[in-house]
Amino acid sequence: MAKRAAPEVNAGSMADIAFLLLIFFLVTTTIETDSGISRKLPPELDENQPPPPVIKERNLFTVIVNSNDELLVEDEVMQLKDLRAAAVAFLDNGAEDCSYCQGAKAENSSTNPTKAIISLVNNRGTSYKRYIAVQNELVAAYNQLRDREAQKKYGESFVSMEQRYNDPRTSERDKERLKPRLEEIRELYPEKLSEAEPKKS
Repeated sequence: MAKRAAPEVNAGSMADIAFLLLIFFLVTTTIETDSGISRKLPPELDENQPPPPVIKERNLFTVIVNSNDELLVEDEVMQLKDLRAAAVAFLDNGAEDCSYCQGAKAENSSTNPTKAIISLVNNRGTSYKRYIAVQNELVAAYNQLRDREAQKKYGESFVSMEQRYNDPRTSERDKERLKPRLEEIRELYPEKLSEAEPKKS
């Protein structure tokens, strides 16, 4: 009895299928991108540059995070949940020439939001999670005050205006309208967040 030949498998379309699967995975896969912390670095030192202005002690709000992730704010122990309110009270104090400030005008706090500086000092043993949490609270204090002024002037929060401005789908015409508004609010409450070199102990 004659042996029957095994039928051949048509593999001609396998390359097409593999190519289609490759395209499918390339199109549907999302790549995670890490977002950093937005900070403006100081300019390079120049010998001809004038010395920096003297900062009054009352215009400096000091936040220290130790190696145990504990907060020391203005020489007092503070919980993270209270940091934002303390920063808002400091920035919005408005003891001198601030018609839009709603603070207590305390004599031991900042004179004006444009002169107020928040100084953050971390320890080398500070955890990254606590570092980011403290940064978030301080930035949220600025955003809270900026939102209040933006709502008062334009009926819209500063954060939503900034998101619309940074959205690539926003038209150039809208961006031109938003840009001066954002700059005006930033001038009222400039983000002056100074980070010192981390301490070892």
